Amino acid sequence: MRFAFAGIDFLGDVFEALLAKGWEPVKLFSRPCDGIYDFNEVTIARARSYRVPIQMARISLADLASLRAMRCQALVVAGYPWLVKGWEPYLPYALNFHPSPLPVGRGPYPLFQAILEDREEWGVTAHVLEPSFDTGAIIAQERFPLSPHENHDLLLARCQMAARRIAGSLAEELPRLWAEAKPQGEGSYWPRMTQAERTLDWTKSVREVLRTMRTFGSIETFAKVDSRFIYVWEGGGWEERHGYKPGTLVHRHRRHLVVAVSDGFVQLTGWSPYAPKGQRSGRD
Repeated sequence: MRFAFAGIDFLGDVFEALLAKGWEPVKLFSRPCDGIYDFNEVTIARARSYRVPIQMARISLADLASLRAMRCQALVVAGYPWLVKGWEPYLPYALNFHPSPLPVGRGPYPLFQAILEDREEWGVTAHVLEPSFDTGAIIAQERFPLSPHENHDLLLARCQMAARRIAGSLAEELPRLWAEAKPQGEGSYWPRMTQAERTLDWTKSVREVLRTMRTFGSIETFAKVDSRFIYVWEGGGWEERHGYKPGTLVHRHRRHLVVAVSDGFVQLTGWSPYAPKGQRSGRD
């Protein structure tokens, strides 16, 4: 099947799976990436190896008409921030990969909240593109249980692997799965995480502080320690009664910092006072 892909390396496994199944790419639509958390080098390199055109600007109706002229049969979207509307006159199929078990977790990046809410199950969904984000009929979905100690980086890897498996199945059976797609019904929309939600709250329990740390993983949390803000990606802790005010830096050994929280202590073992490349936008 001739197809166009819209996305970045975040879910680039979808692109790879379709290529592996013999689908023929006609164009890549990508977007600018910060080179810190979002990347598209691998996806762009693969598109170039097939000598297909690459576009970094938002998909327009003129682009959709151009795809039809290229005899494109499907537009596959995965990790693309702009809503694609009006594709129906131009393409037989247009679908999106979303890293949640829809209809739960619509929105820009639901993985963080899945961990914050201690979800017992998560998943990835392929759905029909609709005029609103993440609401189209479900074409295929894979669900999996979450560990009580799940962290962002593990969950991201599991979603990427699930997306690749779904893409492999769709490559072989898209017409049938499309015809059998089921409407989502009522669901939930999860907005972008705020800086406050990414900031460690020392008045919380050890469990809650470490859960926030796990939620963001290598994306990092913010923390105020000894009157300055730092970026944190790794740590541990233990419960213990004490008389310190939460947020007090009670111990330091080399670069390991121990901070008092409401019911114990949290040790920061991976942190930096600096944002990489002098900036910090983050995936949110």
